[in-house]
Amino acid sequence: MPTVLRFDGLRVVIYPNDHRPAHVHVIGRGREAVFRLNLRDGLVDLRESWRFSKRELAHIQKVLVEHLEELHRAWEGIHGAS
Repeated sequence: MPTVLRFDGLRVVIYPNDHRPAHVHVIGRGREAVFRLNLRDGLVDLRESWRFSKRELAHIQKVLVEHLEELHRAWEGIHGAS
Protein backbone atom coordinates (compact mmCIF):
# COMPACT_ATOMS: atom_id res chain seq x y z
CA MET A 1 0.00 0.00 0.00
CA PRO A 2 1.85 3.10 -1.21
CA THR A 3 1.91 6.06 1.14
CA VAL A 4 1.42 9.11 -1.08
CA LEU A 5 1.37 11.84 1.60
CA ARG A 6 2.19 12.25 5.29
CA PHE A 7 1.03 15.01 7.64
CA ASP A 8 0.30 15.42 11.34
CA GLY A 9 1.26 11.81 12.09
CA LEU A 10 -1.16 10.51 9.45
CA ARG A 11 -0.50 8.56 6.27
CA VAL A 12 -2.49 8.99 3.07
CA VAL A 13 -2.45 5.71 1.17
CA ILE A 14 -3.78 4.29 -2.08
CA TYR A 15 -4.27 0.54 -2.25
CA PRO A 16 -3.03 -0.93 -5.57
CA ASN A 17 -5.87 -3.46 -5.81
CA ASP A 18 -8.61 -0.97 -4.85
CA HIS A 19 -11.72 0.04 -6.78
CA ARG A 20 -12.88 3.22 -8.48
CA PRO A 21 -13.83 6.02 -8.04
CA ALA A 22 -10.50 7.60 -7.12
CA HIS A 23 -10.10 7.81 -3.34
CA VAL A 24 -7.53 7.73 -0.56
CA HIS A 25 -7.37 6.17 2.88
CA VAL A 26 -6.11 8.37 5.73
CA ILE A 27 -4.65 6.21 8.49
CA GLY A 28 -3.08 6.96 11.85
CA ARG A 29 -3.49 7.01 15.64
CA GLY A 30 -5.82 3.99 15.51
CA ARG A 31 -8.19 5.76 13.11
CA GLU A 32 -9.03 5.61 9.43
CA ALA A 33 -11.09 7.62 6.97
CA VAL A 34 -11.76 7.29 3.25
CA PHE A 35 -12.09 10.37 1.04
CA ARG A 36 -13.16 10.47 -2.62
CA LEU A 37 -11.03 12.62 -4.95
CA ASN A 38 -13.23 14.73 -7.23
CA LEU A 39 -10.70 16.50 -9.42
CA ARG A 40 -13.26 17.99 -11.82
CA ASP A 41 -15.06 19.76 -8.98
CA GLY A 42 -11.89 20.48 -6.98
CA LEU A 43 -13.46 18.69 -4.04
CA VAL A 44 -12.57 15.96 -1.62
CA ASP A 45 -15.52 14.37 0.16
CA LEU A 46 -15.72 11.97 3.04
CA ARG A 47 -16.97 8.48 2.21
CA GLU A 48 -16.55 6.93 5.65
CA SER A 49 -14.65 7.35 8.89
CA TRP A 50 -13.68 5.29 11.92
CA ARG A 51 -12.95 7.18 15.16
CA PHE A 52 -11.90 10.58 13.72
CA SER A 53 -13.72 13.56 15.24
CA LYS A 54 -15.58 16.04 13.03
CA ARG A 55 -12.87 18.60 13.74
CA GLU A 56 -10.11 16.20 12.69
CA LEU A 57 -12.03 15.27 9.53
CA ALA A 58 -12.43 18.93 8.58
CA HIS A 59 -8.67 19.46 8.97
CA ILE A 60 -7.85 16.33 6.97
CA GLN A 61 -10.23 17.37 4.21
CA LYS A 62 -8.57 20.80 4.00
CA VAL A 63 -5.10 19.25 3.67
CA LEU A 64 -6.31 16.79 1.02
CA VAL A 65 -7.87 19.60 -1.03
CA GLU A 66 -4.53 21.44 -0.92
CA HIS A 67 -2.88 18.31 -2.40
CA LEU A 68 -5.74 17.20 -4.66
CA GLU A 69 -3.88 17.30 -7.97
CA GLU A 70 -0.88 15.46 -6.49
CA LEU A 71 -3.17 12.79 -5.00
CA HIS A 72 -5.08 12.37 -8.24
CA ARG A 73 -1.80 11.92 -10.17
CA ALA A 74 -0.76 9.28 -7.62
CA TRP A 75 -4.11 7.47 -8.11
CA GLU A 76 -3.66 7.52 -11.89
CA GLY A 77 -0.07 6.33 -11.53
CA ILE A 78 -1.29 3.28 -9.63
CA HIS A 79 -4.65 2.61 -11.33
CA GLY A 80 -4.38 4.33 -14.71
CA ALA A 81 -6.35 7.31 -16.00
CA SER A 82 -10.07 7.42 -15.31
